Amino acid sequence: MRKRGHLGAEVRIKVPFYDVDTLHVAWHGHYAKYLEEARCALLDDIGYNYDAMRADGYAWPVIDLHIRYAQPARFGQLVAVRAELVEWQNRLMINYLLTDAATGTRLTRATTTQIAVHIATREMQLVSPAGLIRAVETALNTRKTA
Repeated sequence: MRKRGHLGAEVRIKVPFYDVDTLHVAWHGHYAKYLEEARCALLDDIGYNYDAMRADGYAWPVIDLHIRYAQPARFGQLVAVRAELVEWQNRLMINYLLTDAATGTRLTRATTTQIAVHIATREMQLVSPAGLIRAVETALNTRKTA
């Protein structure tokens, strides 16, 4: 993970058979699913998940995805996927770190960038909607007092 985030969440995923090739290595395209699992956990934790975004009138498409593979995830391996929020004022940028859950060995790091799009007008927003800003500030304040 390049930059530590202000808020984070972690999920554990056991690499399923249907995600691997004949060498029992996870196909590179399946990593996007693993990132999504961690991203959803982070957004749930913040209190502004995809249902809340939609209710607020916004869609948040991924516009950029960077993945750096260090070591392969393998069939049956328990992988820890950590998502950390690094930007939210004008876009939603999340850094990820995938590690072997047993050893902590780094497998992959990644970053996604999402932007708010007003559902009714389909216009991209240059500033994040107030609902996201409020949710992040509340989550940050909650963690400071805990």
